[in-house]
Amino acid sequence: MQYDAVVFDNDGVLTTPTSREALIRAMHDAYEAVGVDSPTDEHVETLIRPDVPSLRELAARYGVTADELWTARERAAIEVQAEEIRAGRKTLYDDVDALEFLEPPRAIVSNNQHETIETIVDHFGLDGFDPWYGREPTVRGIERKKPTPYYLERAISEMDATNPLYVGDSWVDVAAADACGVDSAFVWRSHRENYELDVEPTHEIDSLEGLVDLL
Repeated sequence: MQYDAVVFDNDGVLTTPTSREALIRAMHDAYEAVGVDSPTDEHVETLIRPDVPSLRELAARYGVTADELWTARERAAIEVQAEEIRAGRKTLYDDVDALEFLEPPRAIVSNNQHETIETIVDHFGLDGFDPWYGREPTVRGIERKKPTPYYLERAISEMDATNPLYVGDSWVDVAAADACGVDSAFVWRSHRENYELDVEPTHEIDSLEGLVDLL
């Protein structure tokens, strides 16, 4: 298959996923920032990956606006992940080096915050990826997360690609690619052991080296 661009998800594809412990720490920081000292474990879990209705419900429960709570949540997540990157706990996968041998242009589209992706691009020197998109740290940004193809469509348009491949490690990546009408490659990383993939990607690979062989 002759692809004229390759777009990558980030977490679980280029970098290791942010640890659960770090995310929980960030959620507690976010609640503290809006004056909530003791959120329930359930409310901490909900804030990690809310949809808009559940975010509004949380905000009303604690007497703040959804925008205030989400802004605090995003800032805390950005800062904690930057700390994890600087401390060497969130790292590039070793096989990212293999991507130097890819001929098609490369880009990144992630559900993580745009500022976090900027930190990753700068810290690890990912100069060969252009453009790169994370979501905006707003309530609207929640609605634009994959499987919604909003950011993937933007990247494909900006690259002027007619036959791109999207590489991910989640069903939402495959679904976003399907929504754009483009092919997908699913990477079976170690954290996806026993993962139930209920959508069918175009390709399945064990590593990014396998992607080089595929292309």
